[in-house]
Amino acid sequence: MLTWLAELSHHFGPLNVFRYITFRAAGASATALAFVFFFGPGIIASLRLKQGKGQPIRADGPQSHLAKKGTPTMGGLMILSGMVFSTLLWANPKSAYVWIVLFVTLGFGAIGFYDDYLKVTKQSHKGFSGRARLAGEAGIAVLAAYFMMCASASGPVASMSDFFQALVAPFSAASPSTKLFAPFIHAPVMDLAWFFLPFAGFVVIGAGNAVNLTDGLDGLAIVPVMIAAGTFAVIAYLAGNEIFAHYLGINYVPGAGELTVMCGAVIGAGLGFLWFNAPPAQIFMGDTGSLALGGMLGAIAVAVKHEIVLAVVGGLFVMEAVSVIVQVASFKMTGKRVFKMAPIHHHFEQLGWSEPQVVVRFWIVAFVLALVGLTTLKVR
Repeated sequence: MLTWLAELSHHFGPLNVFRYITFRAAGASATALAFVFFFGPGIIASLRLKQGKGQPIRADGPQSHLAKKGTPTMGGLMILSGMVFSTLLWANPKSAYVWIVLFVTLGFGAIGFYDDYLKVTKQSHKGFSGRARLAGEAGIAVLAAYFMMCASASGPVASMSDFFQALVAPFSAASPSTKLFAPFIHAPVMDLAWFFLPFAGFVVIGAGNAVNLTDGLDGLAIVPVMIAAGTFAVIAYLAGNEIFAHYLGINYVPGAGELTVMCGAVIGAGLGFLWFNAPPAQIFMGDTGSLALGGMLGAIAVAVKHEIVLAVVGGLFVMEAVSVIVQVASFKMTGKRVFKMAPIHHHFEQLGWSEPQVVVRFWIVAFVLALVGLTTLKVR
């Protein structure tokens, strides 16, 4: 919204800074941080009043978690409200990618909110049907993938008017977005064509649920999300800049640079939320936040054509998801459990690690993986 101020730069030169994505990303981060700081206490008080007993705590989980009983959930509302407000204020609305990623974020957030609502009202850790939830996620993710195909085919400007024209025009799968790129390789690995839709859907759904599984300890999920957002802020900025993209040998995605602003907003909102989520947490993120933020990271990775790099940068989330899959598969096939408890952060708790030890060490892993992911930009 504030990008229009750049048009007045011929009257007042300093307004030209609103053209720069880096300046607006910093502004978005600061705005989201201030928003969550200012409105956070009121949101927490309101949720505590409405939820009463708060998020139900699993009786079969670590015994130390029973002390958290009564803590309100749905803290993702704080993050999403700050992030959306800041993004709408600082991002360029002409970029179709901003609206597509917002669509995924809010769609997944709505699914997570409904799941949290059922858990709180029924006082059970089980939400609504897993199949219904997955179907809703798939519908949102695949629709967003199709929108990205249209945005990519709409031309180098990727403006909203061109995007809407592409939506109603006869369309084929001959879109730049359908190409698959791999780390360390300069050229596209293959053109997925229409298979891009299920592939992109899988990435978005997988990212959403992986972050959701990671959110089990105070502060555990939000910091790795911020680290991943910071990493993809760099990637989106470079992929959206034709000169930098060609120099680094990565895919140039017109209009994707504006996603840097959204990533900045996530970092600011995440820092604000961490203030209230730090041990002992005053509020939990809930599925409202974790599912939305994971879906957002997946959608950004698809938009900037770094889907495989997401698996590296978000390796911590992948590890959490794989630990659950392995645990369930092993128990069903052999009747034995590989881990003392899944997801894997609970396994380390059962081994005797304190909650702060698990959280901080997992943060370190997330930071190292982010550095590894960034090296793929230059090594081609």
